[in-house]
Amino acid sequence: MVRIVTDSTCDLSPERQKALEVEVVPLSVHFGAESFLDGIDLSNEAFYERLRVAEALPTTAQVNPEEFARRFQAHVDAGDQVVGIFIASQLSGTCQSAMIARDMVDEDNIFVVDSTTVTFGLGLLVEMAARLRDQGLDAKTIAQKVEELAKRLRFYAVVSTLKYLKMGGRISGTAAVVGSMLGITPILNIRNGIVEAAAKSRGRKGAFQWMEKQIQAEPADLSLPVSFGNADSPEIMAECEASLQGCIPGAEILESAIGSVVGTHAGPGCTGIAYFVRE
Repeated sequence: MVRIVTDSTCDLSPERQKALEVEVVPLSVHFGAESFLDGIDLSNEAFYERLRVAEALPTTAQVNPEEFARRFQAHVDAGDQVVGIFIASQLSGTCQSAMIARDMVDEDNIFVVDSTTVTFGLGLLVEMAARLRDQGLDAKTIAQKVEELAKRLRFYAVVSTLKYLKMGGRISGTAAVVGSMLGITPILNIRNGIVEAAAKSRGRKGAFQWMEKQIQAEPADLSLPVSFGNADSPEIMAECEASLQGCIPGAEILESAIGSVVGTHAGPGCTGIAYFVRE
């Protein structure tokens, strides 16, 4: 049997995790001296309540190799193969921990994939891995196909406030103040595991129009699902979906709630789309 393992930055809901039969290993989140397992000890709702009043950003910590080794060993002992798909190695050491654990346990039956993305982009790749497993493919083939899909993945997101990028040192205080005064909405993308500022727009409407043009330039493969995500802002995600519906007609739509790890930097109000470009 093939087991699909990922980490909590995939931001799949507990219900979706169960439906897909995937194992999710949590990263940890720290507010001062308080430590929580992402998605287990701290719900998304509780996290954003804390974040909104926090004077300093929480910190996050990767999964350690020992935790992965323990889980991988249990699957190998049961006679199963493992496909592990994790947050971009450029963003966290979690994938590297999984690779170390693979080498400790069984190099031949554990396949680790660097997703080169995160949150609902990672979740979309996990969705595809589960579907490939259900088609009866072996672990090595699933891992290869997911790596190929990762190269075709496009991820765009907008943030509603510059506050958390400023708190995290991603932009200067002056830039945050000026940007807020001008109503600037940053548009982010993730390519090869790197988060980049793709563009800036006046307001969300303009940002969604920019995203629409990008999708028109690199059309979505409508035979595969499209994922939308939001950080404690389903109503803003609904706006995004409505704005982009015309360039993804008939696509299967998945929705995801952005959790604490990505939410720490993006802040509430973030939304976006992840999709696969046509071959």
